Amino acid sequence: MSNVGFLFPGQGAQFVGMGRELAESVPAGMALFDRANEVLGYDLKQICFDGPEEKIHATEHSQPALFVSSMIALEKLKQDNAAVIDGCSITAGLSLGEYSAMCFAGVMSFDDALNVVSRRGKAMQQAADAASGGMVAVLGLEREQVEGFVAEARGDGVLEVANLLCPGNIVCSGDDAACERLKPIAEAGGAMKVIPLSVAGAFHTSLMQSAVDELANALGSVEMKTPRIPVVSNVDSQPHKDPEEMRDLLTKQVVSPVLWADSIGYMMESGVETFYEIGAGKVLRGLMKRISRKFPFENVG
Repeated sequence: MSNVGFLFPGQGAQFVGMGRELAESVPAGMALFDRANEVLGYDLKQICFDGPEEKIHATEHSQPALFVSSMIALEKLKQDNAAVIDGCSITAGLSLGEYSAMCFAGVMSFDDALNVVSRRGKAMQQAADAASGGMVAVLGLEREQVEGFVAEARGDGVLEVANLLCPGNIVCSGDDAACERLKPIAEAGGAMKVIPLSVAGAFHTSLMQSAVDELANALGSVEMKTPRIPVVSNVDSQPHKDPEEMRDLLTKQVVSPVLWADSIGYMMESGVETFYEIGAGKVLRGLMKRISRKFPFENVG
């Protein structure tokens, strides 16, 4: 088995019906849904299977739902091709997906990671409710160009580069007025498209600062172990082994840009030959096509 890298999706990949087919085909997967219901105190399985849309897209539900669906996808892969799991030498997750990656790498137990993710989702939802904001994807420009347009559009508000996803796809995040100002400025500056995203708030910016303390408390309440394989951090696109360092980085993650393209670059340089997207949707496959088409890419979800 060649060196394999596992990638776990983040918020935005959720959909009504997610996890149903996998759980019904893997007894261990259905058991994870049942366990999640016990840990959370509500019927996450029903929300995933039947919705409604507004529930599964709510941050407080979508984050646990995506985490659990990724863990179930791992059970499916373990059942069908365990050699792939044995061949995984490094992992990463997009924003929320970093918790899935850490659980897979043995940093946190399923129950602990789910509890933290649930508290993270609620805290981020509360921060979003307290400060009206959003996110916009700017397509077709380089980072330096986007940063210049962000500085111009910010004014007296908040507007920051939030996600560096792949070449030509940079997501900016901030208060509603600043996001609206960015669109005509970036389009006049040569952007192919400027697309408002359907999200609850200005994630990965200082507007999420009120969620930091709650997340730090949640992370401080669980045991974190040294990972058995490297987990690449969103914050600095580097792997870390020290549990306390990882705890700190996960806290910083909610107010820091997601360096996804750089994280994939690190994984490629580390010797990964095949990538797997583990969980809902195919968002990460699409990003990978813009980063590099040289690597085989599989989906399990």
